[in-house]
Amino acid sequence: MRRQRKAKIVATLGPASSDIATIRQLFEAGADVFRLNFSHGTHDDHRQRHEAVRRVEAEVKRPIAVLADLQGPKLRIGTFAAGKVALAAGDRFVLDSDPTPGDGRRVHLPHPELFEVAAPGQSLLIDDGKVRLHIESVSRGSIVTRAVNHGTLSDRKGVNVPDAVVPIPALTAKDRRDLDFALSLDVDWIALSFVQRPADIVAARELIGTRASVLSKIEKPAALQQLEEIVRVSDAVMVARGDLGVELPPERVPGVQKRILRVCRQLGKPVVIATQMLESMIDSPVPTRAEASDVASAIYDGADAVMLSAESANGRHPVGAVAMMDRIVTEVERDPLYRNLLDAQHETPLSTRQDAICAALREVTQIIGAAATVAYTSSGATALRAARERPRAPILSITPHLAIARRLAMAWGVHSTVSPDVRSVDEMVDAATGAALAEGFAVPGDQITIAAGMPFGQGGTTNLLRVAEIAGTAKPMSVRSGAGTAPADVVQQAVGA
Repeated sequence: MRRQRKAKIVATLGPASSDIATIRQLFEAGADVFRLNFSHGTHDDHRQRHEAVRRVEAEVKRPIAVLADLQGPKLRIGTFAAGKVALAAGDRFVLDSDPTPGDGRRVHLPHPELFEVAAPGQSLLIDDGKVRLHIESVSRGSIVTRAVNHGTLSDRKGVNVPDAVVPIPALTAKDRRDLDFALSLDVDWIALSFVQRPADIVAARELIGTRASVLSKIEKPAALQQLEEIVRVSDAVMVARGDLGVELPPERVPGVQKRILRVCRQLGKPVVIATQMLESMIDSPVPTRAEASDVASAIYDGADAVMLSAESANGRHPVGAVAMMDRIVTEVERDPLYRNLLDAQHETPLSTRQDAICAALREVTQIIGAAATVAYTSSGATALRAARERPRAPILSITPHLAIARRLAMAWGVHSTVSPDVRSVDEMVDAATGAALAEGFAVPGDQITIAAGMPFGQGGTTNLLRVAEIAGTAKPMSVRSGAGTAPADVVQQAVGA
C-alpha cells in the first residue's frame, strides 16, 4: 500500500481503538505511526495494542511504526480535606511541605525540588493554567502566593512552572518501568515528556541504546533556551502544544511552533505537530474550520507529521478523524502553493558529505525528472537526509533492517521497504530499480536517482549518487517471509538481482 501524500499521520491508540479491526481501519484510513500513551492504561493494555498493530503490519505487508510516549515528571499538588476549595482573585495561598490535607489557605506540594527554584515574581499554574498563582515569598518548605484569578483547586491537580527549570530527573520511577516494558515490546520510538535540557535526552539514551529512536517533546519554555542543542541530540521532536500552551501565553504558541519547525528542518530531524488538531472530532463527525486550517498550516510549514490524541484514542469517530486528517494533508500537498513554500523554505545543506550528496540528489532528481529518489540505507541516515531536502519525487527507502524501515515511517515522504543486503553497486542498482517497479513508483523507461553509502552495511556513510533507468525487461521481485531481525510472521518486501 502506497500513500499518496508525503507528510505522515500519528494516531494514538486507546479505549476507542484497541481491537485489531479498528486498528486495521485506522491504518487504511491513513495512520502511519501508532502511539501508545503511557499516561493512561496498563501494561497489558499496551501489549495487546502493540500485538494488534504487528498483526495488521503482517496483513498489509507495510512497515508500521509504534511510538511509546512516556508520562514524564508531572508535578502535582496534594489533596484537600474537602476534596476541593474555591479561590478568589487576591486570596493568599500557601504551598508547603506539610502532608496534611489542605484547605482554602494551604495545600501540600510533594516536590521538594520546586522549593529550590521557586522565587518571588514567578508564576505557578494549577490545573492546566485554570488557576494562576503569583509567588510573593519563598522560605524553607513554604511558597507564599497570591491568586491572580478566581478558580477552584482540587486533589492532585497538575502544577506548571513556566519561569524556572525544575531540577527533576527526566525519567521518573514509573517512566523507567514503562521504558523497560516498551523496549521489551520492541517499539520503534520512545517519546520523552517535559524535556528541559539536552542532558535529559542523553540520560534516556544511555538506557535505550540503539533499541529505539528518541523523540523529544517540547512542552516546557525552558527547553526553548537550548532548543538547537536539544534537537541535535534527539532523533525527532514533537511540538506538544498542550503543556506548552499552558506555560506560554496562547499568542506566543504559533510563533514558537514555527521556530521549532525551522530548527528541525535545518538539522534534518523529523518534527511532529501535536495536540488539539481535530479536537472537536472527539464528539463531532466533522472538525471546525479552524481545526482544519490548523492541520493545513502545519503541513504548509513543512512538518513531517501531524498527530491525533484523544480524537483517535477515546473519541466517537477515531477512523473518521484519521480519514479527515488524511484528506486535509492530501489536499494541501496538491496545492501548487505548498510546493512553492517548501522550495522557499529550503534550508542550506550542512557542510557534511551526507548533505552534499543528498542536496545533489535533489537537484539531479528535479533536472532529469526522475520518477523516484531511492535511498539505500542501513541506519536510516541516508533516507532522513534525503527527506530533509524535500525533493519533488517520492523517496523510496530500501534497508535490510525491518526496525529501521519501521522507524522511517515517521519521516516526511519516505516509503520504506525491506530488502536483503547488497554487496556491490550493481546489486544495489538492481535492488533499487526492482523496488521502484514493484512498489509502483516507476515503469520501464523511467529514470530514478539513488543515494547510498559505501562500504555497504555501515551506517552514516552516504557517499554515492547514481542515476539508473528502469529496463524494459525489469520485473518486480517476489515477496518473501522475513528472517533474522524480523518476526517470522512479518512479510518483508524483498528485491534482488
